[in-house]
Amino acid sequence: MRTKKELIDALAERTQQPKNVSEAFIDALGDALRDTLAKGDEVVLPGVGKFSVKEKAAKTGRNPRTGEAIQIAARKAPAFSAAKVLKDAVDAK
Repeated sequence: MRTKKELIDALAERTQQPKNVSEAFIDALGDALRDTLAKGDEVVLPGVGKFSVKEKAAKTGRNPRTGEAIQIAARKAPAFSAAKVLKDAVDAK
């Protein structure tokens, strides 16, 4: 699956739900993830993994055009850590 439509189709087929219900679920899940991470909390999806927020420290970088040193501000970034079950499924031999 590469697109949202393909994910909706697969979810609708697996759950025997109409596509509009599956689409609403996908949209609600995305909204819930965004809202939770924006608060700095983490989300654990059993069998999938953990979404969390990582603190990135301020650092000095380089402007690629001029080579000039620039300050990059501290920030927060979303992070994902895959569950063992997911890692094993991807690396099945």
